[in-house]
Amino acid sequence: MNIIETHALTKRYGATSALTDCTLAIPEGRMVALVGPNGAGKSTLLNLVVGLATPTSGGVTVLGGAPAGSLAALDGVAFVAQDTPLYRSYSARDMIRLTRDLNRGFDEAYALGRLRDLDIEPGRQVGKLSGGQRAQLALTLALARRPRLLVLDEPTAALDPIARHDFMASVMTAMAVDGVSVLFSSHGLAELERVTDYLVLISHGVVRIEGAVEDLLAGHCLLTGPVELAPGAGWQTIQATHGGAQQHLLVRAPDGASVAAAGFSARPVNLEELAMAYLREAGAATRPASLEPIR
Repeated sequence: MNIIETHALTKRYGATSALTDCTLAIPEGRMVALVGPNGAGKSTLLNLVVGLATPTSGGVTVLGGAPAGSLAALDGVAFVAQDTPLYRSYSARDMIRLTRDLNRGFDEAYALGRLRDLDIEPGRQVGKLSGGQRAQLALTLALARRPRLLVLDEPTAALDPIARHDFMASVMTAMAVDGVSVLFSSHGLAELERVTDYLVLISHGVVRIEGAVEDLLAGHCLLTGPVELAPGAGWQTIQATHGGAQQHLLVRAPDGASVAAAGFSARPVNLEELAMAYLREAGAATRPASLEPIR
């Protein structure tokens, strides 16, 4: 089953296109990293997935076919925004009760138990919690809705390294214990590499690359060789750098190819190298009218 599907999904704000012709099919049970520069269209895509925005054209479904934002979808999708919106004058317990009253099937006992496990006093005022504790409270409110899909819009952006690590550990536990699928937007490529297994990279509102991380890494490599050589027919150069008489190419291999042209040495790429190459390529080029995502 696909936890998220989009078809030619487009969102415009007046004359500005925030997302263009986005087509995705993301299987359930994945930790999906949504990566791109500021203004790339990440938040627009997340808002469309959770039903906070409506498409200009195209469509988006979740949970195996429910229209985004529908009643069938709302019960199974939870969202944590970047600014983790919480009422600072409320206690953590007040936030739990408010969320319980606004959501069917909210598990209040789970939420209170999770706060105890995190050593967060339920009676403590939200405004007096640390940034990491507020992020954990927002995550607790989302998980207590018992979602099948958890959508996170850079909730760790303002956290210190320990708080970010603890937050991501909580997300991974929810995936392992409760079978939650996760769509996670972040700028922290190095941090995502240790947890994500599916990548969607977006730039200028267009999906540039998408697929299981294992498959994407297997289909790319770094080549080093003399500047006068070309890697071979069908090899797509994503990024090229030069040092003296040597060139360094991050390339996408043609289907079925495993060996580049003679004269090159090759090594595997990691997720950060792959993502940065596509981001730099998209930033250096004029935006095309349409692009086929690389899967």
